[in-house]
Amino acid sequence: MTDDQTTMTAPGATAPAHEATRVDASVFSETTAALVDSVSKVIDGKPHAVRAALVCLLAEGHLLIEDVPGVGKTMLARALGNSIRATVRRIQFTPDLLPSDVTGVSVYDQSEGRFDFKPGAIFAHIVIADEINRSSPKTQSALLEAMEERQVSVDGTSRPLPDPFLVVATQNPLEMEGTYALPEAQRDRFMMRISMGYPDAENEALMLRQRDTGNPLDAVRPVITAERVAALIAWARTVHVSPAVEEYAVALSRATREHGDLRLGASPRATLQLIRAAKVWAALEGREYVIPDDVVTLLEPVFAHRLIAARGAAVSRGRGGVDLVSSALEQIVGSVRVPVAAR
Repeated sequence: MTDDQTTMTAPGATAPAHEATRVDASVFSETTAALVDSVSKVIDGKPHAVRAALVCLLAEGHLLIEDVPGVGKTMLARALGNSIRATVRRIQFTPDLLPSDVTGVSVYDQSEGRFDFKPGAIFAHIVIADEINRSSPKTQSALLEAMEERQVSVDGTSRPLPDPFLVVATQNPLEMEGTYALPEAQRDRFMMRISMGYPDAENEALMLRQRDTGNPLDAVRPVITAERVAALIAWARTVHVSPAVEEYAVALSRATREHGDLRLGASPRATLQLIRAAKVWAALEGREYVIPDDVVTLLEPVFAHRLIAARGAAVSRGRGGVDLVSSALEQIVGSVRVPVAAR
């Protein structure tokens, strides 16, 4: 089941003046601040979630939001989509959703005597995969090629996806009825996993007042075009990462593979995405270089969902796998030497 939403520039309309401005540190900061402000009008009291979504967008990653129903997972994805003048599509994952509903299918045209490809909902700049773990593993796997290679192969033909391309997936905790666990290969495609959490009392009361008169999403207008997002992505790639910081990230990644409490450590893809995310994080902080603190800040949201706790360790300590993974990452951060003067 798909819900299509497309935002486009009106015929004859011109882009705002700042759209033609060359990107530098100040333009990056100004533009991203406008994006954060736009999304924050809908998502109250969750700055970490808003920033995580922005980091994934500008680092060319994908975001997995895991939490109980009703805490604003889909609202965050829609607010980000509404803030960008680009194509946005939502896919409601259900047990009967087919892979072809996601990727598209070739349909025979009798009048022309040929097969025509009908693009699926994945062909958009921002794709909201709602409750992704309610569909079967077969349907979940339809996203693998799209998320990694940014293309879709159907009937022997590869078709590129729009640029930029971001998947924001939401999932319910596995303890809830009607869910399927995402396989390791699927989780590894997501740059970051976050949880929204319940709002505090003040923000929940504010939400009641806002929703009483209308949907705040209706008031969100695009503040940036897809082309401008691509320019921000290109500039973020130029943020400097010293060899010392690169070696620090590799050391952290290798430590997860050697830790006794972990059965599966971080993949090389995870190390690469950690550095890409750190570049954007540094740029959002107003720096043109990455420091070790950027890497440490992003370590858990980038690594935790890829790691699997050793069963023996979880049983002997009487703790769940998630707690054991977080504890292992804390130990790793404390044991790996931090580079000094890494700029």
